[in-house]
Amino acid sequence: MNQKILEELGLSPNEARIYESLIESGESSISAIAVNANIHRRNAYDVMQRLINKGLCFQIFSKGENTYNAVDPDKLTELLAEKQENLRSILPLLKKKFQASIAPEEAYIYRGLEGQRNIWRDVLRVGQDSYFIGAKGSWFDPNLDAGRTAFFKEANRKKIKFIQLFDNEIKSEMPNFPNHFPGDLKYRFLPKKYSTNSALHIFGDFVVTYTGVTLGKTDKNIVIFVIRSKNLAESYRTWFWYMWEQSSEGK
Repeated sequence: MNQKILEELGLSPNEARIYESLIESGESSISAIAVNANIHRRNAYDVMQRLINKGLCFQIFSKGENTYNAVDPDKLTELLAEKQENLRSILPLLKKKFQASIAPEEAYIYRGLEGQRNIWRDVLRVGQDSYFIGAKGSWFDPNLDAGRTAFFKEANRKKIKFIQLFDNEIKSEMPNFPNHFPGDLKYRFLPKKYSTNSALHIFGDFVVTYTGVTLGKTDKNIVIFVIRSKNLAESYRTWFWYMWEQSSEGK
């Protein structure tokens, strides 16, 4: 487990093994390091030099054989901070290129719970009000708890409003749900005879279709159809307001 985490910080497998072995054994000769880390002695010299260059190890000179030791593990947090800072420095340019590459109209599919998290990222990126037809509280599946909390925190910061036409069953099956909605919510209820197992989400230029959703649940294998089209999204919002006028007000 430790080695995997060290590799995720940017160390090679051999670097991770040697660094961890030095943490455990302390000051050691290159021969002992090679044995403890199960690495060929010839390769151990090159690996040690890379660790020294990264500031994770240092060499101790002596009249006999030189030895090596690891730097305090707190150095690892500095490596992580450097990676984060490097990422922050290029994010503006990456976002600019990403926006320029987005086609004016496109269609694609998201799958599973990560697909839902992608939708939340899109909502936050667009930063416009969110409209829902056939809402069922499916975002409040326990499997989405962590991501949902972060999503609503940022959505509230961006003052995104959620205008929702709930399926009528919300009244009886989840009666207190609207009162505990963590965002800026405006809602009504569709007539009971128009309940379905699908839902429609409109925000910005996006129209998102869910199928197979149920009250308070998001299937782990859900398929989410996404269409990006300004004209289509505006049309759906027009139809949304017609349905809104035909629906009962929330109490």
